[in-house]
Amino acid sequence: MDAVDRQIIAALRVNGRATYADLGRQVGLSASAVHERVGKLESTGVITGYHAVVEPTAVGLGVTALVGIVPTDTGDNEEIAEALAELPEVESCYAVAGDEAFVVKVRVPTVDELERTLGRLRRIDGVARTRTTVVLSTRFEGRPNNAEVAPG
Repeated sequence: MDAVDRQIIAALRVNGRATYADLGRQVGLSASAVHERVGKLESTGVITGYHAVVEPTAVGLGVTALVGIVPTDTGDNEEIAEALAELPEVESCYAVAGDEAFVVKVRVPTVDELERTLGRLRRIDGVARTRTTVVLSTRFEGRPNNAEVAPG
């Protein structure tokens, strides 16, 4: 991956719907050259997909919480992660250092549904307890971070 690939990635992170011509103008290449580079970035797993960013409250998901998952002494992290992946209300899952093995982002319609979700999380085999932080407001989320595509 070279500096031009990094520029293409940065541009796509800002606007995943940019055309190859738009990208080409930004990085100084033809649309066909950008198309070829993007194809290589996709085939090598650097670019893993494209998605729409949706306002959660607009689709009825008014409650967001960050939930720390503390495993039992005998809990298997792989099995716990697989069980977390089965729950549609778990939007993101991060393996972390510390007392908690995972921190998950949960989005649900109501506080009552959050309570039910927490019960399902606690019933996962290998989960000892959870620690929940309810999000009051989101200042920013999912923004492109060009440092992630820095050389190194």
